[in-house]
Amino acid sequence: MTAASPWWTPHVHADRRPRLMLRNKLTAALRDWFARHDFIEVEAAALQVSPGNEAHLAAFATEVIGPDGAHSPLYLHTSPEFACKKLLAAGERRIFSLGAVYRNRERGPLHHPEFTMLEWYRVGETYESLMRDCTDLLALAATRAGATRFSFRGRVCDPFAEPERLTVADAFTRHAGIDLLATVAADGGTDRDALHAALIQAGLRTASDDSWADLFSRVLVEKIEPFLGQRRATILCEYPVAEAALARPSPRDPRVAERFELYCCGVELANGFGELTDAAEQRRRFIIEMDEKERIYGERYPLDEDFLAALAVMPQASGIALGFDRLAMLATGAHKIEDVIWTPVATS
Repeated sequence: MTAASPWWTPHVHADRRPRLMLRNKLTAALRDWFARHDFIEVEAAALQVSPGNEAHLAAFATEVIGPDGAHSPLYLHTSPEFACKKLLAAGERRIFSLGAVYRNRERGPLHHPEFTMLEWYRVGETYESLMRDCTDLLALAATRAGATRFSFRGRVCDPFAEPERLTVADAFTRHAGIDLLATVAADGGTDRDALHAALIQAGLRTASDDSWADLFSRVLVEKIEPFLGQRRATILCEYPVAEAALARPSPRDPRVAERFELYCCGVELANGFGELTDAAEQRRRFIIEMDEKERIYGERYPLDEDFLAALAVMPQASGIALGFDRLAMLATGAHKIEDVIWTPVATS
């Protein structure tokens, strides 16, 4: 088999260039939309004390060497979230960031180790406002790309249609026949054995060392995600508190949190929150996440104490991160994420 030509080969670049030019149009359109809605663009430093404290996120580690030769560990950020929330604590009220983030152990049609994330925050506004933003931005992306529909792997979505809103609990019932909230206590604690039994009853594979989170993810990935965002976008909301480390609990039901994800054509595009501002609770959740990371991967990341201090004075806000490359991929009809990245990272 002949090896594929590098992306910089003139004929390969000529094939890729139309989509890359559309990507540029989308970038300009998004910046214009945020400016018209009174957002300020900010630039978050990529080098951070902590890359984030989610169990399954893998970061790139590096170090800073001071003038005295002292070495201090740093990481490339997996999201601008910590930096942006510090700016909210400082007094900013509507901000957005559009820039590169870095995640290790991720590569495939929908993943790239360096990619562009669009993240924005609204102080004093609910996470429902972010859902409305998503509706507007899907239509904007389609319009600027000249697309009447999004499609990916045989799934089709109308970016101009009002998104469906579906709770995670309803999705588990609809697609897997599982009563998810029966395995979640009033304080957010989870019953691993109950969920394990429900998966067996539903005919799903399990392992003896599966945690509740492992079982939850298996149902979501295998039974639910392939059906989301077909014909119209899906806003999957009200995640269990255990699956929303950075979101505040719902005032309607303490078992679930103010977290949602946006899907089109079975592709996850965005992850939004009513932001948690309880620093002590955030520390507790981070430690749980890092304990889980150490159990699975044998490593943990430090806590950003500066972030936790800022969180204690941060006002109530909602925030969301959107994978810009994935949006560009759907809007331009690309088959994989590298088709809309100007200079893909080389493979070994």
